[in-house]
Amino acid sequence: MPNSTSVPFSILDLARVVEGGDIAQSFKDCVSTAQTAERLGYKRVWYAEHHNMISVASSATSVLIAHIAAQTKTIRLGAGGIMLPNHSPLTIAEQFGTLATLHPNRIDLGLGRAPGGDRNVIRALRKDAHLSANQFPQDVVELMQLLAPRDETAPLPVRAIPGEGTEVPVWILGSSLFGAQLAAHLGLPYAFASHFAPQHLFEAAEIYRRDFKPSQYLERPHFMMACSVFAAETEAEARFHFSSLVQSFVGMVTNQRGLVPAPVEDLKVPPQIAAHVEPMLAASCVGTPDQVATRLSSFQEQLNPDEYIISMPFYEQAARVKSMELTMGIKERVGKLEMVA
Repeated sequence: MPNSTSVPFSILDLARVVEGGDIAQSFKDCVSTAQTAERLGYKRVWYAEHHNMISVASSATSVLIAHIAAQTKTIRLGAGGIMLPNHSPLTIAEQFGTLATLHPNRIDLGLGRAPGGDRNVIRALRKDAHLSANQFPQDVVELMQLLAPRDETAPLPVRAIPGEGTEVPVWILGSSLFGAQLAAHLGLPYAFASHFAPQHLFEAAEIYRRDFKPSQYLERPHFMMACSVFAAETEAEARFHFSSLVQSFVGMVTNQRGLVPAPVEDLKVPPQIAAHVEPMLAASCVGTPDQVATRLSSFQEQLNPDEYIISMPFYEQAARVKSMELTMGIKERVGKLEMVA
């Protein structure tokens, strides 16, 4: 059954770099997006670690969070996520302990198991991908211990200074069933990357809730669903802006990645490519506010997520801000039975 109260909306921002733009402009847009999200009442904005992708500028995630936090006041900010196999738990505890000390009660730490790049990235990071991924559960536990208050009866051999005692909230992220199982086992909140990999969405949500073990961090499961939203005054306008994301996914499928492309009218994708792209976009909401409300309400009825984290990878910042405003305008309607037709 849908929740009786409205579900929180949050924002996922990858600091997209668009054709004709540059990274400096992307960072300015990140500030604008976070300030808009704060003004409108979104719960949090997250940034994700990716490497060697010319269209994504959020690779130094903790540095970007610090920049945004200094130009906002109340909204939660965090990583969605840090790819922990690329780092030592101590390094991340120190970075996010610093952020949490500078900006109390505003910082989240989402953790992923993927490297955030290809084999060349893994080599450049001087990492053993297989060993690092297999070590992920132990590294998560170690990181949480480093962020916890010092236990004088069983002190750690190394202390995260800063970091110790900040208890930065840790989330597990994923697009497979592994993350759902780990989050349930550790009693942590779980975010599913359905904005680009929705294939295991329903099964992951079921496993997480079924196997969840209450912990000192969380009494009951908290499941966050990621989705892309393109809202506009008309469906035609929304689909026009959505064409930028479709073109980006076509580039992924055909191994022709580039900057975020400008939207085009009446985009036609060859059937053999569309067969790969359309499943990746299955969690997208595109259209007027009414259409977006209906689509989100459908997700609410089927999955009952505790929170939505919304990706809005628009080419134009003004269109993104407008979509954020329109989407927040339908927040109270999502999950109400009368919206599910």
